[in-house]
Parts: sequence; structure tokens; C-alpha cells
Amino acid sequence: MNNGGLLVAGTTSDAGKSVVTAGVCRWLVRQGVKVAPFKAQNMSLNSFVTREGAEIGRAQAMQAQACRVEPTALMNPVLLKPGGEQSSQVVLLGKPVGELSARGYHGGRQQQLLGTVLDCLAELRGTYDAVICEGAGSPAEINLRRTDIVNMGIARNAGLPVLVVGDIDRGGVFASFFGTVALLSREDQELVAGFLVNKFRGDVSLLEPGLDMLHGLTGRRTYGVLPFRHGLGIDEEDGLRVSLRGTVRESNTAPPVGEDVLRVAVCAIPLMSNFTDVDALAAEPGVVVRFVDRPEELADADLVVVPGTRGTVRALEWLRERGLADALRRRAAEQRPVLGICGGFQILGEHIEDDVESRRGRVEGLGVLPLRVRFAPEKILTRPEGTALGERVEGYEIHHGVAEVTGGEAFLDGCRVGQTWGTHWHGSLESDGFRRAFLREVAAAAGRRFVPAPDTSFAALREEQLDRLGDLIEQHADTDALWRLIESGAPQGLPFIPPGAPA
Repeated sequence: MNNGGLLVAGTTSDAGKSVVTAGVCRWLVRQGVKVAPFKAQNMSLNSFVTREGAEIGRAQAMQAQACRVEPTALMNPVLLKPGGEQSSQVVLLGKPVGELSARGYHGGRQQQLLGTVLDCLAELRGTYDAVICEGAGSPAEINLRRTDIVNMGIARNAGLPVLVVGDIDRGGVFASFFGTVALLSREDQELVAGFLVNKFRGDVSLLEPGLDMLHGLTGRRTYGVLPFRHGLGIDEEDGLRVSLRGTVRESNTAPPVGEDVLRVAVCAIPLMSNFTDVDALAAEPGVVVRFVDRPEELADADLVVVPGTRGTVRALEWLRERGLADALRRRAAEQRPVLGICGGFQILGEHIEDDVESRRGRVEGLGVLPLRVRFAPEKILTRPEGTALGERVEGYEIHHGVAEVTGGEAFLDGCRVGQTWGTHWHGSLESDGFRRAFLREVAAAAGRRFVPAPDTSFAALREEQLDRLGDLIEQHADTDALWRLIESGAPQGLPFIPPGAPA
């Protein structure tokens, strides 16, 4: 017998599904409920490696943290990692299984994965009291409904009630709610229990007449109105809105400990992956992080980060086209700090042999670090631990590139030459002691009187963030009604709203 469940859908992408899912998870676990997150299919370049060596979306890893459980591949059985406009790497149960075009995936492969997805969800529901599922995009994508395995496809097959989240800050939320329901088939509509308004600013009493009218039009209630809060979010799936970085910037009022701030410029390379690596830098009072795409923006930076990417050769060409490659070489020659992470580390090397990702063969790198990279068909997925700058460090690796380091000073699994550093390890800067030691080195090289705060805990900031999301649900949603929905499913007798899905 399956336990409780809920699918959090959205009127659009970025309506707040990930945040609401995490908030519901944290609220439930604080009530003593054993809960797990689930997203059948995720499209994201921000991923994470579980303890068993499986790659899943970072959003689901953070939602697992909200549940206070260890993330597993069951929580995100299908991960799509875009490699360009036309194709994505398909990661199934944490392991890559090939590259597919959008047409090839939606043309048949996606539907073939439905059984695997349902098996994963059933296993979670047999283990936990409740499973909170997150949809993708909108459930009313009528062109994709036939092969859908992440929205109404999973809700129908698993009998899940559906809560539709709408971002009122964008405008048009009533039309979006009504239209979402009205474009679903009768069978799909029977599972849509109601709505949740997200990012509301102002006096809720002014909104209530509209919610009453929406109830009259659809027969479905609104389960809560969540107020707009600056800096609320978890690790992003897409885009450049680095959630925790934004959160810290907006909510952390602690002044710099030293006399100076440190300016960090992150090269906004194409197909940038795991840009959440820099969240930990911005967690430090007095560290200012920004994304850049012009060489002149590197001039006043105390540290330049070249982040990971799903297109290393393409990113290298982009750096050259923009003049950033020459600026990075000048920085290295002038002993001004540069940090390359994963793909960024590979870019800083002598050359890349790539017959896997870009299939371009041998490509010359920037030549500022003594390493040669060969792309292997097998993806490396590990959770390494080690020591650097006298401090313990933990991280995770996600890459096809195998680096042969031929010189320099050892640095994690990579190397350091002067003030140019490179490693395949994502997440290393989340280790507080190491991050502070690294920033002290950067400050000394940059001639800045910057002092890292002695007590910044990145893990504590994350916990505080997840608690804020739980508070949002507890204080502004009808939690009694929400629990009944999770426990008992969608109410019976919900009316059909025409026209329904087209034939």
C-alpha cells in the first residue's frame, strides 16, 4: 500500500515549484513525517553526486536536505543535461546512457522511461510516509502530453493529487490557473485539487475576491498565498539566478571583517554547469560575486573563476572570441588569482583531446596550467575528500575529462602554478576552513586587507534557508488542508472545466 503523495505543478517554468516542494518537505519533516522528494525528469546543468555515485539534479539534492535524508538516484531517475540547442545527455538512475535530440527523446524514448520512473516513485512511497513530487514546466503543454512522464503523466499513473503553483509577481495568475486546468483532459482535471499563489506583494484581503471567483469558476480552492520574500530559493535548475548567492547578498547584513572587500568575477561561459560552486564564496561577508562576459570586467577583480561547463571546447572558443582568454592569460602571468573548476580547470590546461563531448579532436587550451586532458566515454562520478591549504576538503566530481597533470604544485586532484589554481572538485568551497584559507591566499595576492569572517558556516546558512521555506508554508498555507490532500488524494467530484485537452 502506497503512502501519501503530492505533485507540485506550476503554471510556468520558474513559478516556484522547486521552492514550494522544498518548503513542504521541510514543514512535513518538522511535524515528524518521514518524507522524500521526487522529480521524475529534470533538465538541468546543475547536478550533484550521491553517496552511491549517482548523478541527480542539485534541486533534488537540496530537497532531500530539506527532508533531512540522504539523496539517492530514486529521487531524480531521469536527468537531462543540455549540450546545445538540439540535444541533451540522458542520465538514467544516476548514470549517462547517451545523447538524444529533443525530437528523439519526446518521439519515443521518454515514454519508454515511464515504467522506470513509476518503479522509483513506488519504491519511495513504500519507504516514506509521504513523497512530494515536483513537476516540470507546465502540466498543460498540450504538444507534449502524450509522452509526459513528469507532470500529469506521473500523476495519472500514480494517482497523485496535483497542486498548481502560480507566480503572481509576473501577472496574469488567475488566467494562468484557469487556463492550466481548462487545457487538461477530464481525467487529468480530476486530479488537480487546487492552487497555491506564490510571490504575492501587498494586502491579501485585496486578492481574496479573485480567489473566491476562481473557486466559483473552477470548483477548486486555493491552498495558500505565499508572500514575496527576497532571497528565497534553493539551488537553481537553470539560468544565472544563483539562489543562495542571492539569498546571502540580500539577507546577510554582516559587514566585512577586514578593511577591504574581495571582488570575484565569474566567467559566464556557455552551458555553464554547477555555477552554485560560487554560492559559498558569496556567503562570506565582504565577498562580492558577479558574472561577467567582457575582458574589461576582469580588470578590478581580485579573483576570477572559470566554472564548469557541459561544453568545454565551445566555452574555450567563446573565451577566445570575447577576448577573455587573453585576459586570463595576462592575469596568470601577472600572478593575479584565477580558479578553474572542472571544465574551467580543463580550459586552463595545455590541450584537450575531445572525441566524446564536442568530437573536435585535439584543441589547444590556454596553456596556463601544466595539464593535458583526454575525454573518456565513461563519466567520472565520485565524492572525494582530501586536504588542501592545511584544511579538510570535501567535494564531488562530474566529468568525462581525464587530466594528466605534468607539473606545478598539487591542489586537490589538480594543480597550482603561482596564483592560478585548478581542480575537478565541485563544492570544495563549501568546506568552511578551506574556503577561508583560500580567500586569505587570494587577498594576500591581490593586496587586499580582507579578512574572512571566523564563524561563517555554509551548512548552517543552508539549513537556515530551508527553515525559512518551511516557515513560509507553515505560516501562509492551509497546512491542515494540505495534509488531507497528501494523505487522501484529490477531492471527489471536482468539476470539468471546458474545453479540456484537444483530441
